[in-house]
Amino acid sequence: MKVLMFAHAGSMNRGCEAIVRSSAALIQSRIRGATVLLASERPETDRGLNVSAVYDGSARTLKRFSPEWIVSSIRYKLTGDESYALARIHRNVIRRIREADVCLSIGGDNYCYGEQPGLYEIDRRVKQMGRKLVLWCCSIGEEDLSARKMEDLKRFDLILARESVTYDVLRGRGLDNVRLVADPAFTLPDIRLPLPPGWKEGDTIGVNMSPLVAERNPRALEAVRGLVRHVLETTESAIALTPHVIQHGNSDLDTLRPLYEAFRETGRVLLLPGDLNAMQLKGYIARMRFFVGARTHATIAAYSSGVPTIVLGYSVKSKGIARDLFGRERLVIDTRVMANPAELIDAFEEMVSEEEALRGRLADTLPRIRSMSQRAADYLAELA
Repeated sequence: MKVLMFAHAGSMNRGCEAIVRSSAALIQSRIRGATVLLASERPETDRGLNVSAVYDGSARTLKRFSPEWIVSSIRYKLTGDESYALARIHRNVIRRIREADVCLSIGGDNYCYGEQPGLYEIDRRVKQMGRKLVLWCCSIGEEDLSARKMEDLKRFDLILARESVTYDVLRGRGLDNVRLVADPAFTLPDIRLPLPPGWKEGDTIGVNMSPLVAERNPRALEAVRGLVRHVLETTESAIALTPHVIQHGNSDLDTLRPLYEAFRETGRVLLLPGDLNAMQLKGYIARMRFFVGARTHATIAAYSSGVPTIVLGYSVKSKGIARDLFGRERLVIDTRVMANPAELIDAFEEMVSEEEALRGRLADTLPRIRSMSQRAADYLAELA
């Protein structure tokens, strides 16, 4: 079986990297003779991944007044048909479809961000060319399901929901091509580099914050700042600020550096570098006592290492993953409505007071979750 992964944004988002690495490993280990190909929007960031080939899957711009731009404009004005234009824009992916038996749309939460006409067109072409189409380990909320998106979801031969909230939503909408799995990154191995200066073994707390969350609600960033101050004033713990996405214009370092500068003189706050890959980051996160994070795959790195975690999230994926681990949405804070920094401090104190119980719950639950991750590859094998 030849598998083509597409809708990958590039590995400067370590969550996207984690999905590719862990998915490729699962597919290759559980499907005999499987070959994994990757179409990437930023192939230059994907060196060293465990796939057979990395292709340029970036979207092209139609040059104004070029023949394809003129044809696209005429077709759209006369008929409202945008398929020709979308096919030209996404031809780097579309031209690779025939090389595969199965095409995996792997973005995880791509379908949470409004309409995706480019993905819809790629999906249509996959089916037109007679290939199998899989939405791989996704999260989708009820609020995301427009009529157009539902039409696209019906094209898939298989939809793998990575948590139970998405599964329930999609099954409730009548989609019978949905199976429940877990995020493949629960199986990602870690690489343990030497601990940096300032790290306190057994008592370092990881903190991750994204610019997206900070921009949507500046009070959420102030709450994180307040938590750092609280930890420094009431404990002996060290704090490791942990960037997990380093994309231009969407870099966690833009949020974490000012925090580091504000508290560096304490000698108890350190900033992990931005050039660590997903496995190296997980190696540090696995040795933390607690973790507080906004990026989903940073929190998955913590969860999957048995580290008690507070999730600064609001989406279906945050709620669903926590529910599948704990039976309810445990220690998930909705950053859209966070107004009082005390809310985060209270959650942190709750986590500290229940540290052993949380570790025990994760130890009991993780074997089942990892088995659900592996099941995704087994469902894929059934399409052959």
